[in-house]
Amino acid sequence: MNTTSLLLGAIPFEWVIGIFLGVVALVLFILLFNFFGIWIRAWVSGAYVGLIEMAALRLRGVPVGMLVDNYINVRKSGLEISVDQLNVHYLAGGDVAMVARALIAAQKASIRLHFDRACAIDLATKGTNKTVLDAVKTSVNPKVIDCPNPASGKTTIDGVAKDGIVIKARARVTVRTNLDRFVGGATEETIVARVGEGIVSTIGSAASYKEVLENPDRISKTVLNKALDANTAFEILSIDIADVDVGENVGAKLQAEQAEANKLIAQAQAEVRRATAVALEQEMVARTQEMRARVVEAEAQVPLAMAEAFRSGNLGVMDFYRFKNIAADTTMRESIARGGDDPEGGKQQK
Repeated sequence: MNTTSLLLGAIPFEWVIGIFLGVVALVLFILLFNFFGIWIRAWVSGAYVGLIEMAALRLRGVPVGMLVDNYINVRKSGLEISVDQLNVHYLAGGDVAMVARALIAAQKASIRLHFDRACAIDLATKGTNKTVLDAVKTSVNPKVIDCPNPASGKTTIDGVAKDGIVIKARARVTVRTNLDRFVGGATEETIVARVGEGIVSTIGSAASYKEVLENPDRISKTVLNKALDANTAFEILSIDIADVDVGENVGAKLQAEQAEANKLIAQAQAEVRRATAVALEQEMVARTQEMRARVVEAEAQVPLAMAEAFRSGNLGVMDFYRFKNIAADTTMRESIARGGDDPEGGKQQK
């Protein structure tokens, strides 16, 4: 027999039972000392939570008082939610108190909101300025979104009608949260962008700015029929045109700029034609000089030809004098016809 067996054999059985019961009593005392108030509060409220379960929550690092209080609230509101579900959401990093308040608010407003979806919305809005409770409140009480958003620095949405007149519009969009599409749905910025695009498109399709001024509700009706809330976290209830103003005449301005551009193009084309004409004129002058040079060259060949004719006997002296007389008569007739100076330097005698 070993030493342990000897010691157990030496201790009476009654002592072993007493020690065991003492340990159990000590554990119960510690549990009651730590959780007695919470346990009594849960038991009296009809949302019973066992002491062992509270101890397990404490071992997991969960604030027992906060979790049990929210469990009491949801149970008293008639919601079938367990402590384990709240525990799991807390360990996932969620806000148990916010989820509990959102579920209670949704139930009181007869809004269908499941616990899992509420937890998903809570985790999705973590780190933002929104909460699951805000989503439920917006679903109950619709909110108004300014379009455009004043924070963007713009105060109006500008569109140009077909007659070239700018229309400055400002709209207010009434939306409420669609809890079924809240997780993964587009945010308010998408709503503002889509509404702005719809307003610009509607103004652009108007034949005249007068049509927009006469029927501003035409914009809201047209935009509202485009289902702009598709795949967003909101449901658009109404689009109201808060203000419509007339801006500058963009069409006239564009026409003036186009006319100025056409004038510059015409001037450039005229300058090209002028430069071409000047170049052609200079070319003609050069060709004229070339032709004159050829004439002078040809005239220089005449005396040589006459000398050759004298040498060969084809031209006589009398023939030469007759040729000179004819040339002199021709020159005199040309001078008389011009009424000017004599080509040889003297003036014509009257």
